[in-house]
Amino acid sequence: MDSRRRPVMAGNWKMHKGIHETGGYVRELVAALKERGAPPDCEVIVAPVFTSLAVAQQAAWGSPLKVAAQNCHWAAEGAFTGEVSAAMLRETGISHVILGHSERRQHFGETDAGVRGRLAAALGEGLMPIVCVGETLEEREAGATENVLARQLEGALEGLSAAQLAPLIVAYEPVWAIGTGRVATAEQAQQAHAFVRDRLRRLHGDAVADATRLLYGGSANPDNVAELLACPDVDGCLVGGASLKGPSFLAMVDAARRQPGTRAG
Repeated sequence: MDSRRRPVMAGNWKMHKGIHETGGYVRELVAALKERGAPPDCEVIVAPVFTSLAVAQQAAWGSPLKVAAQNCHWAAEGAFTGEVSAAMLRETGISHVILGHSERRQHFGETDAGVRGRLAAALGEGLMPIVCVGETLEEREAGATENVLARQLEGALEGLSAAQLAPLIVAYEPVWAIGTGRVATAEQAQQAHAFVRDRLRRLHGDAVADATRLLYGGSANPDNVAELLACPDVDGCLVGGASLKGPSFLAMVDAARRQPGTRAG
């Protein structure tokens, strides 16, 4: 982790926790962060389901905890049953949105072009995007990891300027390591993150590449987080199952706060 980039620990709750459970859990996290003196040195984000966004934002109000949505549509409004626009998300007061998650690509047919439209919409509403990229097991075994990452990254960022991408966060999620118990080694994670940063440098220059925070998103947990965060191009984690319980998620936040260049608290 480069000390110039503020670390991020983001919890993607996927389809877990309804309104009542969300409110209680967010208040628990807020209290725990307050006891730690708050973490200005580590950005902490939670991404509940759409129906729980308002209650999560209300419970986190006035605290350092940020709230993200798990997706948004590219249109401001229209005949898109089941979708939610970036403008609608912005009305809830949230600050971030996850885009292009592998589960959206795998189960709901989202494409690179769709991610690009969603990203443009999110940026237009002032939301901070967490754009996900990553390869399947078949693609990795075929030696296509870098080709996949380049295609997904270039497809998502096409037509956007360096100035527009100032708030960008990118999450590398090896699809073969999500929910499988398999985890990329620190070396594999660093190689992928270094490639993504180099591609950002080629596409948008040094300023964007050096400032963009890159998160690891493949079954990160308290047992492997320190090793992952020690990699120079890993700036945090997009956490799945380990973010659903306070002790494990907070242990990962603490690990990020202990990294060189961050305040120990």
